[in-house]
Amino acid sequence: MSYAQEVLATVKANYPSQVLFHQAVEEVLESLKPELEKNAKYQQNAILERLVVPDREIHFRVSWVDDAGKVRVNRAYRIEFSSAIGPYKGGLRFHPSVNEGVIKFLGFEQIFKNSLTTLAMGGGKGGSDFDPKGKSDGEIMRFCQAFMNELYRHIGATTDVPAGDIGVGGREIGYLFGQYRKLTNRFDGVLTGKALAWGGSLVRTEATGYGCVYFAQEMLKARGESLEGKVCTVSGSGNVAIYTVEKLQQLGAKPVTVSDSKGMIYDKEGIDLALLKEIKEVKRASLEEYAAKRSSAVYTKASDYKPGTNGVWAIPCFAAFPSATQNELSLEDAKILLQNGCQCVSEGANMPSTIEAVHHFIQAKICYGPGKAANAGGVAVSGLEMAQNASMNPWSFEVVDERLQGIMRSIFTNASQTAAEFGEPTNLVLGANIAGFRKVANAMIDQGVF
Repeated sequence: MSYAQEVLATVKANYPSQVLFHQAVEEVLESLKPELEKNAKYQQNAILERLVVPDREIHFRVSWVDDAGKVRVNRAYRIEFSSAIGPYKGGLRFHPSVNEGVIKFLGFEQIFKNSLTTLAMGGGKGGSDFDPKGKSDGEIMRFCQAFMNELYRHIGATTDVPAGDIGVGGREIGYLFGQYRKLTNRFDGVLTGKALAWGGSLVRTEATGYGCVYFAQEMLKARGESLEGKVCTVSGSGNVAIYTVEKLQQLGAKPVTVSDSKGMIYDKEGIDLALLKEIKEVKRASLEEYAAKRSSAVYTKASDYKPGTNGVWAIPCFAAFPSATQNELSLEDAKILLQNGCQCVSEGANMPSTIEAVHHFIQAKICYGPGKAANAGGVAVSGLEMAQNASMNPWSFEVVDERLQGIMRSIFTNASQTAAEFGEPTNLVLGANIAGFRKVANAMIDQGVF
C-alpha cells in the first residue's frame, strides 16, 4: 500500500460518515502519488497526515428568534485547515445540507485552490445548516448576528478571513460585518464580499464565473481553439452561473442552459441575461418564470431528468460549465457530453464532477479544468479585496479584472507545466493538485513540526 493509500485509509477509518471529505481527499492524494514517489521528504515530514487533519475545528450552537417569537437553534462550523502560506481563507455556507463532512471537504479543497492563486491565503471553510430561503430580512439579520457572536472570537484580518458561499450573499455579509464591527470596535478587512461603499471590491460578484471562463479560454487557446461562436451549457443560476453566462456572451459564445434545484432551462436562442438576472437576483424566483416569459425557452423539471443524470448535460455543446453544486455531473453525464461532441469542461462549482466522471474526462484528453483551478477566480478576487482593504485604496473594475485574468492565466500555466513535468500535459487535475500541494507542503517543512 502506497503512502497516499495509507493516509486515505486512515481518513476513511477515522471519519466513516464523511463521504464528501473522503472524495475530496481521494481526488487529491491519487494525483499526488508521482510527486510523493519522487520526493521522500513529504512522507518523512508526515505532510499528508498533517494536511488531512485541520489545525482546528470550531463547532458551535446558534440560537436566534424568528418573526413569530419562536426560539430557533442551528448548528454552525468554522474549520481552519491550513495557514502555512497565509491567513485561513474560505467561504461561509448557509444551507440545510451543511454538516461537518461538507465543511471539511470544502476546506480541504480550499487549501490547494488558494495556493494556486499565487496569493498569500491558507485554507478554511465554515457555515451553518440555517436556510435563508423563505426567511425575512429581520430573521436573517438576527441569525447572522447570533452567528457572529461566536465567530468573531476566531477570525481577523490576518488570522482568518471568511467570505460568502451558497446562501451567503451581500445581505448576509453586511449583517455579519455589522455585528463583527460592533463586538470588536474595529473596522478591518475581516470579511470579503462586502458592499463597495464599505470596503468591497469591484469584480467580486462576477469573479468566479468570469474566472471559470478565463480558465476555459486559456485551456482552449493552448490547443488553438476559442469559445467564439460556440454553444455552451451552464448549470446553476446563482452568481457563478449568471456571470459565467455573462462572460461567455462577451466573448462571443452562446450559452443555452441554466438550472436550479427545481429544473432547467434550455433556450435555443441563447440565455436572455437581463431576464435571468431579473428572476434570480431581483425576484429570487424559479426558472419556470423564465420559460413563461421567453418563447424560445423550454423548461424541464428536475423530476423529469433521466435517472442518474442531470438534464443540463444532455444538451449538445462545445463547452460545459458545471456551476451549481458538488457531484452534479455523473459518469453517465460525462459519457453523454463526450458522445455529443463536448471538447471542454470548466468547473465553476466545487467538485461538481464525480471521481468516475473526472477519470473519464482525463482519459478522453479533452480540456478539463478541475474546480480548484477553474473556479479559483472567486477566492482570488477575495484576496485582492484583502489587499485593497490593507492599503485602504480601492481599485477600478479594469484593474481588478486584469489582475483576475492574470491569476487565471498563471494557474493554467502552472498546472499545465506541472502536468507536463510528469508526462501528462493534458491532465490538469494532476498538474493543479501537485502544484498547489508543493507550495503548501514546502512551507510546512520550512516552518517545522507543530
